[in-house]
Amino acid sequence: MRNCYVLLAPFLLTVIFLLLIPEGGCVRIIGGNEVIPHSRPYMVLLKLNKEDICAGALIEENWVLTAAHCVLNRNSQVILGAHSRIKNEPEKQIMSIKRVFSHPCYDPSTFENDLQLLQLNKKAIINKNVATLQLPKKGDDIEPETICQVAGWGVISNKSPPSNTLREVNVTIIDRKTCNDPQHYNFNPVIGMNMICAGSPHGGKDSCNGDSGSPLLCKGHFRGITSFGSKGRCGDPRAPGVYIRLSQKYLSWIIKTMKGQFR
Repeated sequence: MRNCYVLLAPFLLTVIFLLLIPEGGCVRIIGGNEVIPHSRPYMVLLKLNKEDICAGALIEENWVLTAAHCVLNRNSQVILGAHSRIKNEPEKQIMSIKRVFSHPCYDPSTFENDLQLLQLNKKAIINKNVATLQLPKKGDDIEPETICQVAGWGVISNKSPPSNTLREVNVTIIDRKTCNDPQHYNFNPVIGMNMICAGSPHGGKDSCNGDSGSPLLCKGHFRGITSFGSKGRCGDPRAPGVYIRLSQKYLSWIIKTMKGQFR
């Protein structure tokens, strides 16, 4: 998921453990509501295989930004302009992947650098149903208590199948000190400066399985990518969703990677 090393005090290193990714490798929307069809034209549905899904954001006509833990193969589908996960909609543009660029420092045990770029086999047709999401110009941090939005086709409860339609939920930014305390993640894993913690003080609003890679928008700006949560605890206020923050170093990597393929 991130130059590549974060310095941690020795005592913190002793409390970093592998946080298991829910089966299928992805995260989902708990609470929230179905969006107006095709009102989030930047959303990308990723069908990893016959059962598992992730999401992503179309950031250029032939580039999608998603999470590195979403494992794609030659049979995976990239679907633009989707509202329904299962129906054949005329608005959909189905693409294949030309190349995959996972962040070179992605660490599946700590979720650091959980970012991945997908270069599509052709350019999307931009219209009212398919559009790009602008990357932020600066990798600013986000103030605690900020209300943000995340959308996806993931499960709507810890035991449900994925949603048939695109849903969105409001989540509140939680400061890292709180997210790392014993009542929350307790440094397992460490919620660092390249991550954003967001959920609901009372629970019931969260991203979950199938929502991994979805963009996090705060005050209308693209700020993060859905990364992970605690297995089987979506919507639990003690285990809020964690997002990779689009910090300056990540923005530089994204831009350099895309430019390198245009030569």
